Order: sequence, then C-alpha cells, then structure tokens
Amino acid sequence: MNEVRGAFDAHGRRFAVVASQFNEIVTGHLVEGAVGSFTSHGVSADELEIVWVPGAFELPIAARRLAASGRYDAVVCVGAVIRGETAHFDLVAGEAARGIADVARDTGVPVLFGVLATETLEQALDRAGGKHGNKGWDAGMAAMQMTSVLDQIPPKD
Repeated sequence: MNEVRGAFDAHGRRFAVVASQFNEIVTGHLVEGAVGSFTSHGVSADELEIVWVPGAFELPIAARRLAASGRYDAVVCVGAVIRGETAHFDLVAGEAARGIADVARDTGVPVLFGVLATETLEQALDRAGGKHGNKGWDAGMAAMQMTSVLDQIPPKD
C-alpha cells in the first residue's frame, strides 16, 4: 500500500496571497498569518506575492490570473465576510467559495480558501489570530501541504 502525505518544507517554492481589502481589520491579520506560515517554513520574501483586491467577491478573478501565470506553486485567498442585515452575506460568501474552487479545478494549481464567513466581527477576529487561531496561517500550511501532495501524485498522461 502506498500512502501520500504532504510535507511542510516549502524551500524554493513561490506562493501568492490574494487578500480582500474589505474588512481589512480582519484580513490584515489573515495575511500576516499566511505570510508567517510560509516564512517559518523556508519561503523567502522574494518568493511571496501579496495582491489586494476590493472584496471577497473579487478574490477568484485575481486568483485565476495568478494561478494561470505559472509563476506560483499555490495561491491562498483570504477575506472576511461578516453577516449583516441583508442577503448580501450569503451571495458574497457563496460566490467567493465557488469561484475559488473553480479556479483550483480549472487550473490544477492549489488555490486555498481562507475566507471567513462569520456572524460578527468578534468571531472573525477570533479566527484571525485570536482565541481560535489564525485561519490565514492554516491556509498557508494547507498550501504547502497540497503542493507536496501533488508533487507525489503522477500527472495525467
């Protein structure tokens, strides 16, 4: 039996982080978490690109451009969609998730979903370096793991 598991050594790899400026009080911490996960695992600053977009809805188009460029081993998307009084939350969070998943499937490049969808700002901050950890860090770790996993799976002939 052969078992494939990803490693977290990312020396020599290039990563991009796409971040939503909307709710930047939260997403700034998510970016710090993602960057911290990469740099603590051997990624140098010149192997990282951070791209800011207006909101979570715009994450997929920037992620697609980065993934399709062939310059990055993985792309991490971070944002925070916080429920308000209208259905806007459901539309934005759902379309961001669908769009990010589509980019990964269409390009074959790992595109990680680090978008928080919370009821309150407090819940978002708790997940952006607060009492529930940093989901940006987690997405960065998953990006490294996925690049390693894909390296171990033979490509389609």
